[in-house]
Formats: sequence, C-alpha cells, structure tokens
Amino acid sequence: MDARKYLPVSSFFDKVRYRTQMGLKIARFNQEVLNTIKHNRINVLFSDKAISLSPATLRKLRKMGVFTIDYFVDNPFGPRKDPGYRLFKKALPEFDLHAVPRQVSVKDFKDHGGREVITTLFGYDRDILFPPPRPLTDGERNRNVSFIGSPYDNRAEIFTLLWRENISLDISGAQSRWEKALSPDVMQAIFRDGELLGSAYREALWKSKINLSFVTKSNLDEIAHRSLEITAAGAFMLAERTPRHLEMFKEDEEAVFFSSLEECIVKIRKYLGDEAARNRIAAAGHARAVASGYDHDSVIRKILERAAENIRQGEPETYATRA
Repeated sequence: MDARKYLPVSSFFDKVRYRTQMGLKIARFNQEVLNTIKHNRINVLFSDKAISLSPATLRKLRKMGVFTIDYFVDNPFGPRKDPGYRLFKKALPEFDLHAVPRQVSVKDFKDHGGREVITTLFGYDRDILFPPPRPLTDGERNRNVSFIGSPYDNRAEIFTLLWRENISLDISGAQSRWEKALSPDVMQAIFRDGELLGSAYREALWKSKINLSFVTKSNLDEIAHRSLEITAAGAFMLAERTPRHLEMFKEDEEAVFFSSLEECIVKIRKYLGDEAARNRIAAAGHARAVASGYDHDSVIRKILERAAENIRQGEPETYATRA
C-alpha cells in the first residue's frame, strides 16, 4: 500500500493532518491496512516510515499473528525536529522490529519502548541508479561541481564561499527552499533545473564532473544517503569525511573525502582537471556499492532475514503461520 494514495499532502488541511496525524483520513487509512491484511492473509507487515499507523492497529495485528517491521530512515528524535511524528512515537513500542540507519537511533528507539532495534543502510534504488550505458567524457558533462538536494545545515554558506572562490557550481533542488537560504546574487549564479527526480536525477549525476555529498548533521546522520546514490550511478563523489563513509568506501580509490572547506576547495581544484582519475574512482565506487549490497533490495532482504529468525524463535500462538 502507498500511504500517499490515502493520505495526500496537497491542501492546507492535508498538511495540518500530516503534522498532527489526527482526523478521519488517518482512521480510514488504519482500517484499510487492517482490511488489506485480513483479505490477503498477510503475516508480515513491512512498513517504510509508517508515521500514520496507530498503536491500536498494531496491537490488532499482533493478535492476528502478524509480525510488524518498521524501516525508518529519518530521525524522529533528532535535533531537526521534523513534524509529523506524534502518532509514530506512540506506536513505536508496538512494532516487533525496527531497522534504523544511525547508531544514535538505536538508543532513542529503545528508550522509547522499541522491542528490538537493528541498524541498517539507507539503500539506493537499482532500477533508477545505475551507470551510463557507456562511459561519459567531460565533453558530454554539462555540470561542473554539482549538488542536488536540500539546503540543510550550513550548505548555503558553504556554497556561497565556494562561489566566491570562483568555483563553478551547479545546485539543484526545491527552488523555494534554496531561495530562502541563498542571497539573490548567489541564487542567480549557481542554481539551476529545480528538483530532479528519477531519470533526470540519474542523468544529472552522470553529467556532473564532481558530485558533492554532505552528511546531514541536524539529523545526526553518519553517512549521506546521496553518497550511496552517487556511487551507484557510477558518478564521481566528493563527500564529507566521516568514520562511516570511510568504512563503506576506500578513500581516494572509491570516493574522495574532505573534512574542511579548505580541503574541499583543494580537492575540487585537483580533480576538476583530472578526468581520468575521476572516471577511475567513479567506476571503483560503483563496483563497491554493488558488491557490498548497498541497494534497497539487499537492505530489505537482510531486515526480512532478521524478522524470519525472530518468527522462528517466537511462540507459535504469537506469530501464527498461515497458509
């Protein structure tokens, strides 16, 4: 089920409902979940950021013998204080298994009643993110130092400083958000294309000489989701250096990292003029992402394997096996 079909966020009232997670649409959605599971005799519910499931619904599912999994890539307890998590925090203890991508979330979820919490990756979509059919040359690339995403943390300040260093930037994302973050002159100079999704996003990664990747500190992230997407697309990545990034990619072989603005500038100037090195590192980064199973399918498979172990160890009357 796609919750967006039942719970759109288009009108003013939809947005109020999203923030409060209250109202008739929420109740109807929960009933639809129960009806679907009963009708199809489902015994495992895998939910991706299920902020609209109520505690009562999860308790009913438990009585029905349904094992419930919560895959939650955002941080409902982070300092960014994103809206919409009121109902989820109440329902959190009712899930059988939580899978989260940051270590700090393991403690937060357990402190709020999580039964079992494991760490996982963000994952990338193999159907969308893959290398070009043939290697591109710089003559085919129309983006220089590129970033595609949101102006979280101090990214607008960083890009302003890079622009003042005469570095050619190509920034894409939600235009209204970047307009609020950047001064008009910088916005006019570096912003292009707006939001890029699906194949447009993939092709923009391909056609960027350098793809920047930043860890969202206001969400207490340990790795950037975009780092997996960039490497999966076979594109060259320059990312913030973190322990988790260093675990997942060999520095200067599969990806390039920086720890300060000064180091970022040095790396940009070094690699902009070295097409062969960028192509070599990008190919190695892609190979690592594939071989290490950083894709969604591999991530979900590992979560389901953990769930299967729990179900096998559980009491028969708790997790009923249905034909």
